Amino acid sequence: MSKEKKSTINVQGSAITILSQKEDDFISLTDMVRHFDGGSALIESWLKNKDTVLFLGIWEQINNPGFNSPEFGGIKNEAGRNSFYLSAKKWIEATNAKGLIATAGRYGGTYAHKDIAFEFGSWLSPEFKLYLIKEFQRLKEDENVRLSLNWNLNRTLAKVNYRIHTDAIKENIIPPDITKEQVQHIYANEADVLNVALFGKTAKQWRDDNKGKDGNIRDYAGIEQLLVLANMESMNAEFIRMKLPQGERLVKLNRIAVQQLRSLTANPNLKKLGDGDDTKP
Repeated sequence: MSKEKKSTINVQGSAITILSQKEDDFISLTDMVRHFDGGSALIESWLKNKDTVLFLGIWEQINNPGFNSPEFGGIKNEAGRNSFYLSAKKWIEATNAKGLIATAGRYGGTYAHKDIAFEFGSWLSPEFKLYLIKEFQRLKEDENVRLSLNWNLNRTLAKVNYRIHTDAIKENIIPPDITKEQVQHIYANEADVLNVALFGKTAKQWRDDNKGKDGNIRDYAGIEQLLVLANMESMNAEFIRMKLPQGERLVKLNRIAVQQLRSLTANPNLKKLGDGDDTKP
């Protein structure tokens, strides 16, 4: 799993590792069985159960377009026999399964998507499963609170720097004796310099692409984007005071946005304007 985040919850005295990537959470089955009699052998005992094989197959068919259904059919037919054996590694290699992860090494083990891990918890102990779900939900609620606080903090910072940005526009770009509508157009045009540099599109282009959404492009920005936006507003204010042309400022700001987002997200695939995108504010 790339760019995974590791968390730990405590369930009835057992420290259980959770690996998270985007919307997927994988729970360590190895940790789950640590305090049960039988240890890791319980995982293979569960996997050889015919009902388990059927459950895993249905989960993969629903969630994994690359699942090898014909190979699954052969495993399903063998399941339940005394000679039947199935490990997580064998299941993954045979069917291209995504719901289980088998890693080697000192800190390795068997991980399962939360849907599957909860099913395994039921097999181990209904009581254990209920405590597992409770602690997992507590972890997710805590993460959501932290994300909300970080998002609001960065949104507030962006609003503060927005004032610095608009003051620079007012003092250096807006000429005297123009209409209110003309003033608003200048502000909007300068805001779109930041939008294009950071998001790759103007506010209008975003609205056209998201007709069913309320708010604006910045309301849907991630935490990292809001932090970079706040930095860009301060920098653009200084560029304006330096009398740099708008086109030159756009290029500089886009380079800054790409560099900072790469640092914050470790995403090497971000591209500068001109690398296949000629969007203009």
